[in-house]
Order: sequence, then structure tokens, then C-alpha cells
Amino acid sequence: MSLFPFTAIVGQERLKRALLLNAVNPAIGGLLVKGPSGTAKSTAVRGLAELLPEIEAVADCAFSCDPRQPCSACARRAAAGEELPVMRRRRRIVDLPLNATEDRVSGTVDISRALREGEKALEPGLLAEANRGILYVDEINLLDDHLTDVLLDAAALGVNVVEREGISVSHPARFLLVGTMNPEEGELRPQLADRLGLQVEVDPLADVRARVEVLRRREAFTADPAGVLTAWQDEQDALAERVRTAEKLLAQVAVPERLYVAIAELALRVGTGSHRADITVLECAKAAAALDGRTQVRPADIVDAAELALGHRLAFDPFSPAPSVTRTDIERLLDDILDIGIEEKKALRPARAARGGASS
Repeated sequence: MSLFPFTAIVGQERLKRALLLNAVNPAIGGLLVKGPSGTAKSTAVRGLAELLPEIEAVADCAFSCDPRQPCSACARRAAAGEELPVMRRRRRIVDLPLNATEDRVSGTVDISRALREGEKALEPGLLAEANRGILYVDEINLLDDHLTDVLLDAAALGVNVVEREGISVSHPARFLLVGTMNPEEGELRPQLADRLGLQVEVDPLADVRARVEVLRRREAFTADPAGVLTAWQDEQDALAERVRTAEKLLAQVAVPERLYVAIAELALRVGTGSHRADITVLECAKAAAALDGRTQVRPADIVDAAELALGHRLAFDPFSPAPSVTRTDIERLLDDILDIGIEEKKALRPARAARGGASS
């Protein structure tokens, strides 16, 4: 099945950038996308998978483990002298349906086999399938709370633990978690929203010319998917290479000491109690620097990251309007915290101007 090219999506720049930042640095912790249906949420998530670099995986491993860092089961095979079969493939995008059971998500344990064989007794679920890929949950706000906890625990730890009848089996579960939701159908609990690294709210396009462009691109894709993919291939290849380069560069990105202090102070001033806010801003800022080809975080990266990471972590009274923090608020606070000079203030303005609107 052909997927609509990521680079051909009209607008929705914040959504696309948030996905790319997570792709570069999974430590950001995933993404929650809020908005009405028909605003390209699913299109963007699915299109991202086509941009990510291929991975090497043990061909017959249920967890698609890295042959250089095999899971415990594959490590035992290698230690016994078995040559692990290796393949290259694209990263999977795994859909989690709302009616999924816990066994379908986490996997099940064959108790009698577990007593004899350990990890081989695990019947893998969706978390195993999503390892080293993308786990996509549409309408995550409607997912059973217990299943949401299971997902978020696995995403945070990088490991899925399956416990049945006193038997405990674990396997690697490192994936990019992306949840989408329509706020009109109910909100996600704040405790759960806090555990998703970034949040983006998307709106329908309000510009007539942009909406016309959506019509034209969608019509062309419906009539000739291969032709549209070919037309956008250069842009796709360029962005994919940018992501690959950023992934390699990430480990070299340094953060000036004063920006560590600024992140902590900024989180406190906007009223976020969770330490996840600070951590997410830091990891997101590092990814922003890497994605822009730099090895040092700048104040503008902190602004970009805070705009995506802080809004859904603000303390609020359920009987009052939801609080918000704008990019202008963040820039003003960071100016005050850092007492930055004229040149650094100028550097913030292009970053502000580059952010934009909606999608196909």
C-alpha cells in the first residue's frame, strides 16, 4: 500500500517537526496529537515511517532485536554457537486497536513451557511487534486506562514485562509511541498526558489557497499514487538523509551549563510540577540542534522544545479554563532567566517565524 508522502503534507509544521524530533531522539518520550478528524494526524504519523532509516534485525526474532545488541533469547542462541540470521527492513508502524485485550497488547505466557524454557514461552503481542518501530494509537483518550498504563510503562522502561500465575517474562519494547485524539470525544487524564513527551494541537486549514492545494495533492495521489511518490522523492530522500544525519549527530550535542539552569527555572516559572517536563525539554532541545545540523544547544532550541513539552503539563483547576503558555510567554521568560543579549534575541525570531499551520 502506498502512503501519502510526509513532505507533501500541506502545513501542520509543528506536527511534522514534533514527529521528526521524536524520530531523532526517542528519549523525548513520544507524542500526543490533539485535533478534529481530517487534519492529517494519521497521514503524518504513517508518512514518518517511510522516512526513518532501515534497521538490521535478527530475521527470526519475534522482537526484531538488533544483532549487535541481541535480546536475551538471541544472545543465548549466539552463545550456543548458532549464527543469527540478519535482515534489513523498514521500521514497522503497529496500530493498536481500541478493542485490544491485554493479552493481545502485552502477549501471553504458556505456563507449562515457561517453567521449562523461560522466555521462549512468551507468545508475543503488539508491544513485541512494535519494538524498534512506531506504536500508533488512534483515539488514545478512549483506550482502557489499564492498557494505557501498560503502554506508557513499556515505553518509559523500554521493556515489556508479562506476568501470569506467578511467572514473569520480559522482552525489549523500545518504540516511538504516538497517540492521536479528538478532544470533542473526551480528554486524556493529565497523569497520562504527562507521560507522553510532547503535545501538538492541530486545526483545520483556514487559508483557502492552502485548502485548494490539499485538494489538488489528494486528487493527484488518488489518481496516481506512484506518480506523486516519484514527484516528491527528492524531498523525501533529502529529509530522510537529514534524519539519519541527526541521529548520528545526537550523541555529540552539548548543552551549555547555563541552559540546564534555564530549563529548570523555566519549568518552575510556568508552574509545571513534573520533572518529566525538564527532561523532555532537554532531550527535545538536543534533538532540535541535531536536526538543524548543530552540536550545541541554543536558547532558541529551548523555546522550540518548551512550546511542545510544557503546555499539557501545566497545573490546572478542573472548574476553571485550561491554562496555556504561548511561545511569546516562553521567549519572555527565557529572556528574563538568561538576560540574553541582542544577538541571541535576534536568533529567536527566525525560529518563531518558521513555525506554522495546518495540513492535508
